Amino acid sequence: MAIRLDHGADDLAEVHEINVTPFIDVMLVLLIIFMVAAPLATVDVAVDLPGSTAEPQPRPDKPWFLTIKGDRSLALGDSTVAADDIGSALDAASGNDKEQRIFLRADKQVDYGALMEVMNKLRSAGYLKIALVGLDAGESR
Repeated sequence: MAIRLDHGADDLAEVHEINVTPFIDVMLVLLIIFMVAAPLATVDVAVDLPGSTAEPQPRPDKPWFLTIKGDRSLALGDSTVAADDIGSALDAASGNDKEQRIFLRADKQVDYGALMEVMNKLRSAGYLKIALVGLDAGESR
């Protein structure tokens, strides 16, 4: 049996406070989701870079990475590019901006001759600003 202790009116009083607990719970869940998903959203070409002791230079807003993989295949950003199509692919990506700096990175297994072939193709395509990418000597992958 239930007993009613208050014999007053059935009107409920208005509450002028907002309950923010559900809002905070949702924000914390979204924060955790983004913290987990953000590192997975970056797509990168796996390459074993050699070490370097040079002082790091500031990175531009939208760099173009040309990667020479261990099997000598080339990738511009995340897409694979044929060796003969480097110039046209860079022209399409940079909008024919020959002053754009191209960041060239190569796997440790790539020999010096293959690296020079790619650099010669970049030079013949008109891209003279080439930066070589390496890991700091203290870092390891």
